[in-house]
Amino acid sequence: MNALDTTSTRPYLIRALYEWCTDNGFTPYIAVLVDESVQVPREYVKDGEIVLNVSFDATSGLKLGNDFIEFKARFAGVAREILVPVSRVIAIYARENGQGMAFPSPVAGAGVAAPAVPPAAAHEPAPRVRPLAPVDSTEGEEGGDDPEPPKPGGHPGRPSLKRVK
Repeated sequence: MNALDTTSTRPYLIRALYEWCTDNGFTPYIAVLVDESVQVPREYVKDGEIVLNVSFDATSGLKLGNDFIEFKARFAGVAREILVPVSRVIAIYARENGQGMAFPSPVAGAGVAAPAVPPAAAHEPAPRVRPLAPVDSTEGEEGGDDPEPPKPGGHPGRPSLKRVK
């Protein structure tokens, strides 16, 4: 088996962070990039994303599978079936302190782009997610400044982690 045949680490990391949140008394939230494959109440989608509380108290029948996250939840008192492909989850984090993990957005060429969804008031604020890969800020500029030199100990073009205390 080579690296291309292995399953994604995303569902395993989501389950691990969900367990970490619940073990520590935190409320796990997931941020989802919405497209037609995501079954959520569209009136709560804002800028093509929705943030869902996936805590034990907020859900019924939660299943964190390798391909889908499924559960029932109430929105404005109405029970709704929620179905989220794991590939559309862009972050999982604790509501109380924001600790968690962001994932790369789904590849744009992998089938379907997120549709334009009219903005609606969401119950929870969207998390502040930073891209994991470096962003080329000189793209599309003419005669811009020289690019930043590579940081010591890092490899150009590769993401690096920063310890925050």
